[in-house]
Amino acid sequence: MKDWVVNLTVVLADGTVIQTRRRPRKSSAGYNLNGLFIGSEGTLGLVTEITLKLAVIPHETSVAVVTFPSLRDAAAAASQVMRAGIPVAAMEIMDEVQMYVVNKSGSTARKWKEVPTLFFKFSGTKAGVQENIGLVKAIARAHKAGEFEFARDAHEQQRLWSARKEALWSMLALRGKGAEVWSTDVAVPLSRLADIIGINSLFRRRDLILTPHIQEISKKEMDELGLFASVLGHIGDGNFHESIMYDKTNPKERKAVEKCVHDMVDRALEMDGTCTASSTTSIRFNRV
Repeated sequence: MKDWVVNLTVVLADGTVIQTRRRPRKSSAGYNLNGLFIGSEGTLGLVTEITLKLAVIPHETSVAVVTFPSLRDAAAAASQVMRAGIPVAAMEIMDEVQMYVVNKSGSTARKWKEVPTLFFKFSGTKAGVQENIGLVKAIARAHKAGEFEFARDAHEQQRLWSARKEALWSMLALRGKGAEVWSTDVAVPLSRLADIIGINSLFRRRDLILTPHIQEISKKEMDELGLFASVLGHIGDGNFHESIMYDKTNPKERKAVEKCVHDMVDRALEMDGTCTASSTTSIRFNRV
């Protein structure tokens, strides 16, 4: 989002009103105040106005959905798409657990295969969109892709994107009494994406209980805790979220979830990544 900010009007602590950038499209004068104030998240001044860039609405758009046998295969395919320089408008990932959650909630008009899935959006000219779909399809096949569906009209685009759109609400809809969803995210360089997702997503399904090996707690212990977790995210940025459902009244479960999240953050930092990419920082990150 920060790349879409042109200018900020900011009130400083002493009452001074400043603008972070003047109107010329290009300037090398002074500090990068946009980056400074955006990165400070309101701690250096009160933002009263924001000027944003506008984007031209593309002439042609399409959506594609691709299934994979494992999350590592899906992540490897996504990484290859980005390294190949294919201009996709969006690329999202959902694991088999999240696909199950969407089916369970009944929030979309169709049933989905409960396997790791990539969701793509394409935009541009008609010829460009068709070419990019073909390039992505070839890369996906090289990474053991299963079904490859792409939309032929606007209605199919909405239908194919519906699972990603409803992902969060589907997870929240499954909460029982006293249940809470802890959602966190990390990001790593694209070259390490398949590695961290491969580690962070070793799930074993047993009825409604999922056993992540993220925190290296044994399967038996995790089954007893009944933790329910899924992976989804903006994989084109090397960023993914993990959503963990737990009983907030159970200290043992919360402790297990905290360890899970801390271990994921530690691995991201070891891979030269970051503890959060699309969420803001807060007191929960004071350890890192």
